[in-house]
Amino acid sequence: TVGIIIMVIGLVFAVAGGVAYFKVQDGYDSLQAFSEAQNVNLNYNDDGQLVDRGTTEGADAIMTLLTDDWAYPVVMADLDPNDPLVNTGSEYMFQMATIVYHVLHGTQNVTLAEDVTYNDEFFAAGAYTFDVDGRYWTDFDRRHPIEGVARGQAWSGTAHGLVGELGVGTVTHSTLQMGLGLAGLFAAVGLTFMLAGFGLIWATRKDELDVTIPDTAEAITGRIAESAS
Repeated sequence: TVGIIIMVIGLVFAVAGGVAYFKVQDGYDSLQAFSEAQNVNLNYNDDGQLVDRGTTEGADAIMTLLTDDWAYPVVMADLDPNDPLVNTGSEYMFQMATIVYHVLHGTQNVTLAEDVTYNDEFFAAGAYTFDVDGRYWTDFDRRHPIEGVARGQAWSGTAHGLVGELGVGTVTHSTLQMGLGLAGLFAAVGLTFMLAGFGLIWATRKDELDVTIPDTAEAITGRIAESAS
């Protein structure tokens, strides 16, 4: 009875693993369809190397931002020149880093319509070029007549929206990977319980032939002598 109960528990785990697996596959199919609809592709050269704006140096700088500054564990196998469509966690993060890199290292043109004095510094009306110089959204002085305007231009709603969208893709892919791992774990636990239950049933079954195996050599010798007489 105990063996049967253990096997039933194992079956429940195995079924749960199967259901989880198919749900995860549905998620992968949905993410793939979303990625194809977005149609965002990474760029590679003829040698299969990542490039940005035509150079490998640009791609290397973006990868440095991603792996060093953000400490993201890039799975290099996901960066496949034969499949440039952005549909894995590492590809989503690289594309996000690409957008952020160009924002951080870009310049913004700001025009003052009139003279402005800020913190005892005078700014004459006219055109200015502001170097973002690695500033994130919170690194700007938003009250500054030039820097404040450049902040909104550099970190525009479009930039924020794209970063957020790519972040969702990364989290979705990571969650699906976790789900796939849990599905495998459930299946493995279920199989283990089923084997344990079967083994317990086998070990406790009644011997229909009622054969008794002697424990000692003396017992075996005695039975042989009885048979001979």
